[in-house]
Amino acid sequence: MAKFLFIYRDPITRTAPEMSPDEMQEHMQKWFDWLGGGQAAGWVLEMGNPLTPEGRVVTKDGSVTDGPYAESKELVGGYSMIQARDYDHACELAKGCPIFVSGGLVEVREIAEICDAAS
Repeated sequence: MAKFLFIYRDPITRTAPEMSPDEMQEHMQKWFDWLGGGQAAGWVLEMGNPLTPEGRVVTKDGSVTDGPYAESKELVGGYSMIQARDYDHACELAKGCPIFVSGGLVEVREIAEICDAAS
């Protein structure tokens, strides 16, 4: 089994209407159910966490600027680490993600195994 990172991306300018508190609670429950179900089934290794919209960008010369970049069309909202047989399997698992309700998407990236140089 390979390890993958699900990177949850939300559009910065959402077309979906704002959710009421009850709708937000219901939506969050879908996330807990999906990730909890994946954890119980053994494919979610780490549920991860949401990320704040703020960030910083550090450059080679040591300068620090606010980020993410304004020209970005979407915001990384969070991540999870999963395991799957291959990309096709990982993508199939991602299809159940609740982010699609709000117009977001799931970026699926395989985590490369780096050999330990001391070995």
